[in-house]
Amino acid sequence: MELQQLRYVVAVAETRNFTRAAERCLVVQSALSHQIARLERELGARLFDRTSRRVRMTPAGEAFLPAARQCLDAAERAAAEVASAVGEVRGRLTVGMIPTVAAVDIPAALDAFHKRYPHVRIRLRVGGSEQLIDQVKEGAVDIGFLGLPVTARPEGVVARRLAYDRLVAVVAPEHPLAGQAEVDLARLSTEAFVDLPAGTAGRAQSDQAFAAAGVHREVAFEVSTVDSMMTRLVRRQLGIALLPSNYAPHLPGVVTIAVRDAPARIEHLIWNRSTLTPAATAFLTELDISVSDDGSGGDR
Repeated sequence: MELQQLRYVVAVAETRNFTRAAERCLVVQSALSHQIARLERELGARLFDRTSRRVRMTPAGEAFLPAARQCLDAAERAAAEVASAVGEVRGRLTVGMIPTVAAVDIPAALDAFHKRYPHVRIRLRVGGSEQLIDQVKEGAVDIGFLGLPVTARPEGVVARRLAYDRLVAVVAPEHPLAGQAEVDLARLSTEAFVDLPAGTAGRAQSDQAFAAAGVHREVAFEVSTVDSMMTRLVRRQLGIALLPSNYAPHLPGVVTIAVRDAPARIEHLIWNRSTLTPAATAFLTELDISVSDDGSGGDR
């Protein structure tokens, strides 16, 4: 069994197409197909069901894929550790973030890191805070930037508190509230809302605040992430939103209003000490954070 064979299996699994997998791996399709067939003979099981229309993994292939990825990751990490031992930083850095990160200018940080360490391949993943915590625990993401209600803490990872922020109301310029300097949750509860799905950390901070204020609100539209769709819905006055005050000014065509009894969140930077790569260590150093830092406030 060879690493190149594992790379071919992963490429076919991810593209669901032998031709595209061969293009990704920079080989001719016949060579890729031959190596996968050779591996299947060695394993004594077919990894893919091939038809003229599609490629589908067999149960044996589904069982083989996670281990194949782990082997490739381990080989890449071994090479990165050797490079680090001779004073080079190579390998891969996977950074996960929620869309509303405001405590760190992530594009600027990645730009500075890339210029200093051009041989590191950088992956950027955007997702929810809970998802990022799980991915950092599993080692799928090296560094995670997330936001949680003040009542929650990242568990099972090393965490550094980056910033405390209060939420503000976000409305369309034509909305009746647009001229207000400040409102409270009782007044906002009479409005329809655009928010993240129930159960997410971004939604929980607002739900908890309204419950604490003794008022109920209606979430008319749920969106999977804070992006242009949320802004467009707000601009059309289909609902208002509550967003971090340090992030909201970046949104075009909307007005922000201070909220007297606003919910708050804390932005965290998290990592997994047991899976920390040389590239991830170098990125933390770029952010002026020591890998031995246990996190401010004792977050673990």
